[in-house]
This record gives sequence, structure tokens and C-alpha cells, in this order.
Amino acid sequence: MKLLTVVTIIFISSSALIAADDPNTPEKITDVNIIVSKANIMAYYQGDDGKARVKMTITDRRGQTRNREFIILRKDVEDGGDQNYYVYFLKPADVREMVFIVHKHADINRDDDRWLYLPGLDLVKRIAAGDKRTSFVGSDFLYEDVSGRNLEEDTHEFIETTEQYYVIKNIPKKPETVEFGYFTVAIDRCNFVPMKMEFYDRNSKLYRVIESQKVETIQGFPTVVKSLVSDLNTGSKTEMEFSGVQYNIGLGDVFTERYLRRPPDEARK
Repeated sequence: MKLLTVVTIIFISSSALIAADDPNTPEKITDVNIIVSKANIMAYYQGDDGKARVKMTITDRRGQTRNREFIILRKDVEDGGDQNYYVYFLKPADVREMVFIVHKHADINRDDDRWLYLPGLDLVKRIAAGDKRTSFVGSDFLYEDVSGRNLEEDTHEFIETTEQYYVIKNIPKKPETVEFGYFTVAIDRCNFVPMKMEFYDRNSKLYRVIESQKVETIQGFPTVVKSLVSDLNTGSKTEMEFSGVQYNIGLGDVFTERYLRRPPDEARK
């Protein structure tokens, strides 16, 4: 699944693990593009497909909370390339049976296709490319957080290499299309899990943080099972907890518009 972590579920192949302290492993990587590519594969492409149940808790600055629960399905069309997502909402009642589908395209010249089905209105809404950095169902996660940001949209620069992390600065090539000036990512040197993302506005003020708070190994894949995004401007935060994580379950083609109104069995269980 791909929410952070989002918003997303995060996977990594055990064969790709690099033990930074093991003298028998290669020396530290110095090519920033290799690092961000490995982190992207880890975050969004491990396994041929995946499934998880997600509990989302949204907390405003006054401490009041709202909850969301949904099933997320993910299937790769090509490793590191196109892929599809299906999100089926279970709770609460006002979002139950709502569906979000993404067709993610690796070609930077082609916008991702996104649809949102609103059952109360029996309405299918196409999410425009310009809306991808807006709130995902009222949370502090954004639509783009669900499926990830195309690496070609940013330039990548080393900030530093610490004992535990590669720290990368990412600057948008088209700053007029986004609300941030740049963002940094701290990537675990051992397994390439992105552990912390910090977004800065055009005045270089930190305003948004995404953290991977808990990582577990599931089916041999280190997996982020708890993530948190904090909006420093509003004081709100959203936590996502993943359970029932499964990989390589053999998903069929359930990512078409016909399944917006008729969710597949995999999304209901």
C-alpha cells in the first residue's frame, strides 16, 4: 500500500538491504539520484501488489479528533513506473463506501488520473492535476502523498550523510505548481526507508512534517506501520496506522471506473 506514507504502505526488498556498518558491504553511496531512486522503489513499488487496512486519526489544534478507516490496494504496472491504487472507505458513516482510484503515470509529461466516487450523491468526480496537493478527505495528508511525487518533478541535492541517514534536499523544477519552496528527506542508510520529510515554504520556513514512526518487517519487507503528518501552521496533525498488511496477493484489474460503484471483494474484507 502506498500511503505514507502517506500516506502511505511502505515496502522494501530484503535483497536491497545495505548494512552500513558491515565492512563487507559497498562503501556509502554518493550519487544522490541513486539514493532517491532506491528510496522511491522502497516506498512505493515493493512486491507486485499490496493491501492494508488503514486507521486515520485527524487531530486539530484544540485536540479534537476525527477518524477514518479504509482499505488500500496497490498494484504495479511496471516496477518503478506506472501503478494503480484503490482506496475504499469503511468508516465513519459520512464517508462509508467512498472510493478513490489513482492511475499513476511515470511519464512526467502525463498527469496522473484520479477519480473520487461520492456515494451519497452517486457522483464520480475527476480530480484535476492542480488539486493533487490539496487535502485528502479532510486530513493533513495530500492526494499526492497517497501515490507519491514523480522524482522528475524535482532536482535533488545532498545536504549531508550522517551515521544513520542520507539527507536530501528536493527543489521543484516548476515552483509555480506547488505551495512549497523545497523539502528535505532523511533516508535510512540501511534500508532506504524515508524516515522524515520536512517541507519549507518560499521563505524557507518549516511548515509541514511527515514522519515514519514505526517500522515492522512483514513477509520479509520492512514496512512503515505508523506515520504522522503535522501541519505547523494550523497545529493539526494526522496519524495513520496500518494493519493486516499483505504483499503479492495477486490482485486483478480492479482499478477501473466500473469498480467505483461496485468495490471488489479485496476492498471489503
